[in-house]
Amino acid sequence: MTNVVGYARVSRREQNPAAQEAELRAAGAARVFVDHGESSRITARPQWVACLDYLREGDTLLVRRLDRLGGSERIILDTLNDLRERGIDIRSLTEPQIDTTTPMGRALFGIVAVFAELRVDTIRENTQRGMDHARAQGKAIGRPSKLNAAQLSELRRMRDDGASFAHIGQVLGVDRSTASRAYSESIRLAHRQQ
Repeated sequence: MTNVVGYARVSRREQNPAAQEAELRAAGAARVFVDHGESSRITARPQWVACLDYLREGDTLLVRRLDRLGGSERIILDTLNDLRERGIDIRSLTEPQIDTTTPMGRALFGIVAVFAELRVDTIRENTQRGMDHARAQGKAIGRPSKLNAAQLSELRRMRDDGASFAHIGQVLGVDRSTASRAYSESIRLAHRQQ
């Protein structure tokens, strides 16, 4: 007999997951794991990790919507692929095409997964092309530097004199990693301009 396991998640602590949990139990979940106030971008949510540990080959994971599994298509696709490799079916209460417990559901899921993967890859490719074009136009990519031109010059001088990034950061009022990143970026830009 198939073991049906539910997973519910609310993003903010003040939200109540009771409705999700009730829907999952009404749909046949014998056990429901619930994360409260956990970011959808984090894959190591405590109850999600416990749920994955609890699931066994032949089980069915039941969710209200696939977005409960993660906050990006990439996280969701990776999760679904991992579940499939472990022999665990998935069923969504609000997305009827996601039900790998039936042959038609498995076929539709495969088609949906292929198109979602294509969309993720296309977005990544378009983003990279746009960034390459902006760089070619001389535009800065990413967050603006926390250091101004004079501070960057001082950073390079101190580093060339052998100062540690921790010391440089202390002098410039930034942390060690910011000083290190700014130095690496300035070296990279200098090489590109040669």
